[in-house]
Amino acid sequence: MPQPLPSQAQIVIIGGGSIGCNTAYHLTKLGVRDVVVLERDQLTSGTTWHAAGLIVAGLLKSEVECEIYTHGRDLYSRLEAETGVPTGFRDVGYLQIASNEERLHEMRRVAPFMRRHGINMHEISPRETAELFPIGDLSDVLAGFYIPEDGRANPVDVTMSLAKGARMGGARIHEHTTVVEILVEHGVAVGVRTATGETIRAETVVICGGMWSRQLGARAGINLPLQAAEHYYLITEKIEGLSRDLPVLEDPSTYTYYREEVGGLMLGLFEPGAAPWNLDAIPETFAFGEIEPDWDRVGPHLEKAYGRVPSALNVGVRKLFCGPESFTPDLAPLVGPVPELRNCFVACGMNSLGILNGAGTGKVLAHWIVEGVPPVDVTAMNVNRFTRNEATRAFRRDRGPELLGKMFGQHFHNESFKTARNVKRSVLYDRLKAAGAFFSESHSWELPDWFAPTPEQARIERYSWFRQNWFDWHAEEHRAAREDAILMDMSSMSKFSVEGRDACALLNRLSCNDIDVELGRIVYTAWVNERGGFEADLTVTRLAADRFLVVVGENSHGHTEMRMRRDVGADEYVVITDITPSITQINIHGPKARLLLQKVSSADLSNEAFPFMTAQEIDVGYFNIIALRVTFVGELGWELHVPSLHAVQVYDLLTEAGKEFGLRNAGMQTLSSLRLEKAYRDFGIDVDNTDNPIEAGLGFVVRLDKPGGFIGRDALAAIKARGIPKSRMLQFLLQSPEPLLYGNELIYLNGQEVGYLQVGAYGHTLGGAVGIGFAGTEAPLTAEIVETGDWEIDVAGERIKATASLRPMFDPDMKRLKS
Repeated sequence: MPQPLPSQAQIVIIGGGSIGCNTAYHLTKLGVRDVVVLERDQLTSGTTWHAAGLIVAGLLKSEVECEIYTHGRDLYSRLEAETGVPTGFRDVGYLQIASNEERLHEMRRVAPFMRRHGINMHEISPRETAELFPIGDLSDVLAGFYIPEDGRANPVDVTMSLAKGARMGGARIHEHTTVVEILVEHGVAVGVRTATGETIRAETVVICGGMWSRQLGARAGINLPLQAAEHYYLITEKIEGLSRDLPVLEDPSTYTYYREEVGGLMLGLFEPGAAPWNLDAIPETFAFGEIEPDWDRVGPHLEKAYGRVPSALNVGVRKLFCGPESFTPDLAPLVGPVPELRNCFVACGMNSLGILNGAGTGKVLAHWIVEGVPPVDVTAMNVNRFTRNEATRAFRRDRGPELLGKMFGQHFHNESFKTARNVKRSVLYDRLKAAGAFFSESHSWELPDWFAPTPEQARIERYSWFRQNWFDWHAEEHRAAREDAILMDMSSMSKFSVEGRDACALLNRLSCNDIDVELGRIVYTAWVNERGGFEADLTVTRLAADRFLVVVGENSHGHTEMRMRRDVGADEYVVITDITPSITQINIHGPKARLLLQKVSSADLSNEAFPFMTAQEIDVGYFNIIALRVTFVGELGWELHVPSLHAVQVYDLLTEAGKEFGLRNAGMQTLSSLRLEKAYRDFGIDVDNTDNPIEAGLGFVVRLDKPGGFIGRDALAAIKARGIPKSRMLQFLLQSPEPLLYGNELIYLNGQEVGYLQVGAYGHTLGGAVGIGFAGTEAPLTAEIVETGDWEIDVAGERIKATASLRPMFDPDMKRLKS
């Protein structure tokens, strides 16, 4: 007899698959007993039931990915002992193969990082690889990478075990209960209404509805860009002698994984050119369902997959399965509080990794809900990173086919998505393209990555982990910034006008630095949470007594806007306007930047009249613009905030006037190399919500004595009171000019592993690759230790001597940018 629905609950979770049951389980582990899970059909009936159940690490390139993965593997291996319900977990091992030099180099780069974070990936020889997977043709394999502790589990059993554990903790689970509406009052989620008309009032609503989440969220105005796609696996008839303990094999060259399945072999495809499924809406009645296979489309991919295990052709096909899985535009999940509604959280868009990452994601979300702050870096998964562009039907239709292959294929550090492009383009796009720009993509913005001598040469001849064809052109841009002048289109930077009676109070409450400054001052500041962890790093410019300009990177757009809007008090008057589309930001930097601007402006640009970190309205040709004397590259320069109506004319004027000063267009690769020579930090890349400004070397932006304090002030005061930190962000320069750095390379001090780099680039002025990263020691990490220590960086298994510094190695006294 079904239990009646409660009329009220502390937390209601929509969806009874892996993510919903994991979230409920982890909430009860935190002591939250009043949890209700509502499943529209039966537990696991959406996509969980047909998952392959792989508990394998893949190539993980962030600390949080490793933490989420290892938590799930460890939990599934011991959950049966707690609940009495088996999970089917077996540590049969996991084997990845490299069949070309680029893949081998990538895996050698990643393996040390993964070992640091508890994943025992180690390289093995081709012979050892063949012994572990004797059914395969591995004659082209250069090396294997093996994790003996990884394996597989039964997705249905895992979910039922989690459900049992959640019930043991007090949670109630109701099947055959479809949620049709999230109840909203004054912008706050207050409960749900079911298809039968029943309502449950709740303090918190959590959407874990898998591929149905987008359409459910849309009814409440919530933006959840994810799209279901066809996902295939083939199961052969029984193969004589096939071991039940055959390791899971992943082969990026065939876009296939292979594992034993009831005596036969499963070939699972993550093929390029996948097919989106039901672009308009997922049928509400779809349960335990399959999709009719498209043999014509997947046939060539299966043929290639069989090429790795040709002996499997000698047995029949037991089943070609096609079922839906949901994918997000950037292949990272959608997790966290939604910006559109208070008291509403989400965890969906697992990109076919719902079993693998379900436990870790459920744990993260449970802590986020209960404690108000996530326990791990969430910058890459935070649901507020997307705009509504990415949820449109056309975007999902065009991006969808690329996603599966992108998950399993070979990866390169600078490779962008190729589909659903040109969503956000600066008005200067055509000018930049004609100037030889090669465009990459970030958060749907088209960004000039580097410039070729001619438009015809603006292509990547071959992606590589080593120097690519554009490397020398980028070096010329870098040298121009240090010797002459560069122009950078930075229109992708997010810009907000914050004005009104209480604008200063709001921004000062959010900011570690003091925002209540004289008119025309630019303030570089950090925003932190109650624990002192970064929420943003940005500039705030005071344009009037009650009007401010907030500028932050494109990767922080949604998060910054959400944080400002959420912190406006009920009795405060603040108007926040996203002015990004109306402003074209043109940056002019370099020793000759002043000479160039003086040629086109009547304004006094001298140090005395226009000091560093100030803003003024100036004329450029016919046009009046806001100029900010600030830099992210460590050189004299200005950000020109030009109304987009006039941007092309201003660009043409500057490029013509700049010819005599050696002006060059410069792209994102040069921005990265310049700023890393200066050791400038960048939220979401170098620092995240688990880091704090004190240890990150940004203590100078923290005003602990600021009248009225700020959010996180007490936490930062406690950190500072502990004295010299044991963990500090340092800048590193490789002493050899040949190796390249990208991030995740391990740091060694006196032979001991002490951290890893967050990011790297080539420092053309310093003469070698540079990077920044946190190093942690048992004792306080003093300046003397940094200066005298024997530092090394691991690059693909080879330790390279490095120099470390607390201060920027380039222009540490900031003479150039203040010149």
